[in-house]
Amino acid sequence: MLGAIANITMPNKKENPGCGCANIPISFLVVLLGLGYWGFTNLDRLNIGKLLPESISKFLPINQQQPAPNFTPAPQPPVAVANHAPPKVMPTETPITKAKASPSPVTPAPSASPQTETPTTKPQASPSPVTPAPSASPQTTWEQKQIRGIYLSRYQVTNNASEQTIRERVRYYRQQGINTIIHGVWGNGCTMYNSEVMQQTFGLKSCPNQFQEQWLDWLIDEAHKQGMQVHAYFEKGIKIDKNSPIFDIAIAKKWVVPGVDRTYPGIEHYVLDVEIPEVADLFRKISVEFVKKYPKIDAVQWDDYLGYHAELPGKVDRTTHLTNFVRQMRADIKKVNPSVSFDLCHHNPYWGKRYFAADWANWDVDRAFIQIYNDANFKQELEYAVNYQGVAISDQQLNRLPELIGNPKIQSILVFPSDGKPEQTAAAVKKLISSNK
Repeated sequence: MLGAIANITMPNKKENPGCGCANIPISFLVVLLGLGYWGFTNLDRLNIGKLLPESISKFLPINQQQPAPNFTPAPQPPVAVANHAPPKVMPTETPITKAKASPSPVTPAPSASPQTETPTTKPQASPSPVTPAPSASPQTTWEQKQIRGIYLSRYQVTNNASEQTIRERVRYYRQQGINTIIHGVWGNGCTMYNSEVMQQTFGLKSCPNQFQEQWLDWLIDEAHKQGMQVHAYFEKGIKIDKNSPIFDIAIAKKWVVPGVDRTYPGIEHYVLDVEIPEVADLFRKISVEFVKKYPKIDAVQWDDYLGYHAELPGKVDRTTHLTNFVRQMRADIKKVNPSVSFDLCHHNPYWGKRYFAADWANWDVDRAFIQIYNDANFKQELEYAVNYQGVAISDQQLNRLPELIGNPKIQSILVFPSDGKPEQTAAAVKKLISSNK
């Protein structure tokens, strides 16, 4: 570039530089300038811009530049989106440790079924919450059961457990294939939550147990996050023993029927007489208070302790009074919380009415589950169970699971840990189901 410039011959100083424009008439120049201006401003109409080099046309006004071609994009086929469900939670190793004794000064009595109320220790569970979604794969016959429940006595989670412990336990049971926790909230004449009705009636707000105020709120919340349900278990029903915190008051007020109920060996029960208006009102108030205090509870369940043993002295037929009492209690519950299910887990309807004055076929319950804890009568009890919502078996009968799971007439299966170790029972259920796939 520098060489080319050096070879240019410089003009002679004597030459008259210029174009000779001075000799052109001024009028001609004015006309020429006018035509030039008109042409420049109308390049877009004359379509001259496209004839100019790009290096020049880009300096034209915006409305005179060549517009970019407007292509219609080719249609694209729709992209199929796979409806994948989140992966299932992988079960952790069974977190069983030796159970610690409850610090409560009260020694809990066994339930109607041989239930232990010794609390278990914190299990190892998935540390992060899991929000379940419907599985993309076909459900197993176990997963097709409407309720796959496990019972927890009122002392098995509440024993001063932290929020983290309670939430981890819920997730643990889900990992074992359980979709419903049936947890004790009442038993032996007292509540396992702070109750105004208890305070006003007896001067104490709950059972003598160390529990966090929000334990049931945490349990319900985590269960619902995991796609599970929580059923409130009114454990021991209308029966109390000498360890009940209301025993002395009940005896003094003559609230119990004469005699001792020895339906189950090893413990003597006293039956609260719901024919006494004051007793009936207590249970109705407790029931209403509970479903109002915990409006998100999915169901309340009473068991075979809602009844009078036929061998009580006097041979008094209390069937009609018990039926009226239960119907009224259910109506009161439904009035304040219509969405809650009123359930019952009892002896078959014949045995219930014949030996416990429990004509529950006329109680208008929402769901009924037949107890088959007596394995000797398993076949006969199963004939009743197919006509109702399901069965309840103990952990000593897990060998019956394959038969129950394979029976399409059995809608739900509830498992009762009679040894008081629900984590071990749930793990055993999981293992058995996995081995029978």
